[in-house]
Amino acid sequence: MSIQEILKILTDSGIEPNEANVEVKLLLEHFANYGVKDIVIGNKLTAEKLELVKEKALLRAKTRQPVQHITGFADFMGEKFIVNPSVLIPRDETEILVRKAIEVINQNNFKMALDVGTGSGCIACMIAKHTDCRMIGLDISTDALNTALDNASRLNLFNKAIFRKSDIFSNVKPGESFDIIVSNPPYIPPYEKEKIQIEVKFDPEQALFTKDEKGLEFYEKITQGAPEILNKGGYLMFELGIGQSLDVKKIMEQNGFGDIEIIKDLAGIDRVISAKLV
Repeated sequence: MSIQEILKILTDSGIEPNEANVEVKLLLEHFANYGVKDIVIGNKLTAEKLELVKEKALLRAKTRQPVQHITGFADFMGEKFIVNPSVLIPRDETEILVRKAIEVINQNNFKMALDVGTGSGCIACMIAKHTDCRMIGLDISTDALNTALDNASRLNLFNKAIFRKSDIFSNVKPGESFDIIVSNPPYIPPYEKEKIQIEVKFDPEQALFTKDEKGLEFYEKITQGAPEILNKGGYLMFELGIGQSLDVKKIMEQNGFGDIEIIKDLAGIDRVISAKLV
């Protein structure tokens, strides 16, 4: 058994070659403590470690379970986050939302921020790490909140990123207010359930799908409730689903938001919307 044969297990199952290459590296690093440096200097893998990596590659190929669930970790903005079937696996596109939030927070010296639907806590944790903001992450899932707490602990963000069970704003305390609210809400309409990638089906349904046919349910609920807890001049930011930017912009305008900015991802898709309470 060789690394090339392990790679072939993944590509033969239909995983695209570039993606398979990345995944084999992740499996080697996690299960064999074998990285690029080892390859460069010619370190050899033991048969035992190769067999373990092969076993994990076969699991990936057979079940199409995401490699992040197999290792238990996902890379996000240079950090490793604990992930499991109770949370959405962090995506590269979400970095655009986090970087925009960090920029606005640091420019305005904001001190209080809210992450709605925090999941793994990756958004809340990275904002807390790179700003002087205190982050509160809200989620309806107890399992997700436990994962977020574990991630905050790993990053030593005690008292900077805290988490609370809440159905959107239901558990925001009386008198609490925020300078910025961020969210990567569920935005996939129900009719798209059958079209999504097999790997995405391992993510929790409540983090992916809305009940309405346009995928706007949570944009509406969050935007309608946000003005009550946002400080004057505060910001609301969302990650966007494909083709939703104009609808979300309209919802924000109808609820008292202006200075709206839409940011595209590397593929030229409208991916993040930022607005100010005017």
